[in-house]
Amino acid sequence: MTMAYRFPLRALAAPALAAAALVLVSPELRAQAADSPVGLWKNIDDETHKAKALIRITEKDGVISGRIEKILTDKPDAVCDKCTDERKDQPVQGMTIVRGIRRNADEPGLFDGGRILDPNNGKEYRSQMRLVEGGRKLEVRGYIGAPLFGRTQTWIRED
Repeated sequence: MTMAYRFPLRALAAPALAAAALVLVSPELRAQAADSPVGLWKNIDDETHKAKALIRITEKDGVISGRIEKILTDKPDAVCDKCTDERKDQPVQGMTIVRGIRRNADEPGLFDGGRILDPNNGKEYRSQMRLVEGGRKLEVRGYIGAPLFGRTQTWIRED
């Protein structure tokens, strides 16, 4: 006597619902990513064009900050020996380097009003960020005085 095994349809229900939820939510998540710098970014040195670090951008109460999550160079144990504030002699990995940036109310895709630290020279600069290429890249500008007098790095979204 041969018994036929019946596969319960309920076993397929949970994965099917999860897949449907991803399909429905994904456009919203993509739109949010294109509209916000929150996430993990790989910064690219504007002079060497090599990846330097992974930086986690977060937002709390409308204020954006960024912390070095992982150093990608051959100096993972670097400290900020040239910093002049509470970050002096602190490990660069784990350090908050972006502070006080907010969404610009007048210009979509622009975030400004904060400061960014260059751990290589210990100097803090005024900063602005602009999402480009549908939120896949972030142009980060540090400057003294006016944005015209500064330099820009392009960061690439990692998540």
